[in-house]
This record gives sequence, structure tokens and C-alpha cells, in this order.
Amino acid sequence: MPLRDTLTQVDADLAAGRVPVARQRLRGLVSSFPNDLMLRRRLAEVYRLYGDPAEAGRWMYLEQDRDAAETSAFEARYHTAPRRMRALAWQGPESLARTTFAREQLTAVRAACSDVMGHPVDWDTVPSGEKADRRKSAFANFLAGAGCLVAVLAFLAIWVNGLIALFD
Repeated sequence: MPLRDTLTQVDADLAAGRVPVARQRLRGLVSSFPNDLMLRRRLAEVYRLYGDPAEAGRWMYLEQDRDAAETSAFEARYHTAPRRMRALAWQGPESLARTTFAREQLTAVRAACSDVMGHPVDWDTVPSGEKADRRKSAFANFLAGAGCLVAVLAFLAIWVNGLIALFD
């Protein structure tokens, strides 16, 4: 379906109160046209209807007239540069942005991500962020392993106790 027709459907969905359907249509459009700031703005408006300031801030992040509270909510939810870079879902160089503000924001996020990753990154190869999250992940894996070990030891202790009681 062409862009104009899909936007007409979005307007009809919103008028009929079908906000989830409108959101899905807009998400599809943003993934098809990731560099269209107007679509991002429309998606942010729908997330405001949901009362989700972090997602509204996500999609308005490249706009100069963005709401500071929404921007803070977005930055809190996506607290590392790699996560922000993935969340923004931009494709291509910053020069594709139509506004100076958007180009500056994209450049700042990419530079911060490059610093965290320890090597240059670009928008077409968004890093997974594993290096930034490795410490938290390693600790969570340690706790999971320790919990499994305790469960296995408890099972063995009960089994050995039952075996000894069987022969007494």
C-alpha cells in the first residue's frame, strides 16, 4: 500500500478509536521509511495517546520542539548509547536527516556509541551493545548458575537422605 494510502488509513483508524491498529501501521511505515521525520512525529503522537512518554520521546528525539520529559523518559529507558542507537532505528548517514538538529542528535548518539564500543560505528551496522551490557549480563549469568547449583545440591541431599533411610 502506498505511503499516502497508509496515512489515510492511519487517520481513519485514529478517528474510529483504533489506536493500536494506527500504531502498528505507523510502526510499519517508520521501519519502511526510517529517515522520515514526519512519520516519526506521527508515531510519537500515537504513543502520547497510550500515555507512554518514553516511546513518544524515542520518536521525537530528532525534533527540536521535543518535550523534555519525554526525552528524559526515553534516555532513562534506553540508558546506554548502543541501546539508544538501536532504538532510534535510523538508516544511512546523518546527512540524510532534513534538519540540522536531527543531524546533530544522530551524530552525538553515534559518537557516544563509538566511544562505548571502542571503535567507530555507523547507522547501517548498529552494534548489539553486548560490550556495554557484558558486566550486568555476566553477573546475572553467575546468579543463575549459582541458583541451579544450589537446586541440584538440594535435590542430591534429599535423594541421598532418602536412600539412607531406605536401608535403615
